[in-house]
Amino acid sequence: MAPENLTQVTEFILTGISDCPELQVPLFFVFLVIYVVTVTGNLTIITLTSVDSRLQTPMYFFLRHLAIINLGNSTVVTPKMLVNFLIRKKIICYYCCAAQLGGFLVFIVAEISMLAAMAYDRYVAICNPLLYMAVVSRQICLLLVSFVYIYGFSTAIVVSSCAFSMSYCSPNVINHFYCDVIPLLALSCSDTYFPETIVFISAATNLVLSMVVVLVSYFNIFLAILRIHSSEGRKKAFSTCASHMMAVTVFYGTLLFMYLQPKTDHSLDTDKMASVFYTLVIPMLNPMIYSLRNKDVKAALKTFLSNPCYSFKSV
Repeated sequence: MAPENLTQVTEFILTGISDCPELQVPLFFVFLVIYVVTVTGNLTIITLTSVDSRLQTPMYFFLRHLAIINLGNSTVVTPKMLVNFLIRKKIICYYCCAAQLGGFLVFIVAEISMLAAMAYDRYVAICNPLLYMAVVSRQICLLLVSFVYIYGFSTAIVVSSCAFSMSYCSPNVINHFYCDVIPLLALSCSDTYFPETIVFISAATNLVLSMVVVLVSYFNIFLAILRIHSSEGRKKAFSTCASHMMAVTVFYGTLLFMYLQPKTDHSLDTDKMASVFYTLVIPMLNPMIYSLRNKDVKAALKTFLSNPCYSFKSV
């Protein structure tokens, strides 16, 4: 190997979504609009579920934290990506790359766990409505949300520490629009068997455990809905979990597409397109999914827009 190829890197170059010069400015405006909508939508959900007295229930408590996670996930990735559309040399320093990877892992793992917690909340609300406030008490809600953040943070520490314990030599071009662990490890000049194993075990464990909780919860919800005799009752029960079901389907559908495709069809470019969806598009869609189908959120938004001071006083 040539001596220059053994040079330890101090920075990385991100290829971005596209290397076509003519697309850089149009893509900048597309993703700027997506980011502005994401920030506006999630901040609206956070504000409404914090100040409106009608939204002080466990369901909206979890929704608030999902909005915080979506906002964090998008903000870790998007600002740097937007800057890179406008500059020629798309450089990110070594420690900034480590921070971005860590931040991304915190929020993506937290989102997976939060969706499972929300599925459990819907299960209790529909299958044990009389015990709902006792089972999903304020203390339980705080415990679940604390676990979500602590688990996300600890996973990020373990995985990013493994990734950055490797040696990185020239070339230093990451085939992605942010510092993700798989394209990063592809550049390592060390043996990556151990960190790749950790990444696989972590991703598989998080995804499988979360999906088991979601599937078991919704299987029981489905059975409970079938036992309701009136069509009005079934419709009301279904509407309480329809938004979450839609959000779960979009999120897990993207992850399963990414991880379950055949090896022969798998590429970093495919991962890149899937990443656009779950780091940029889904955080934008979630506030719309939860607000457009939810009468309480729409009513709270109307009240807040007409008289913000009243909303704050009513808490």
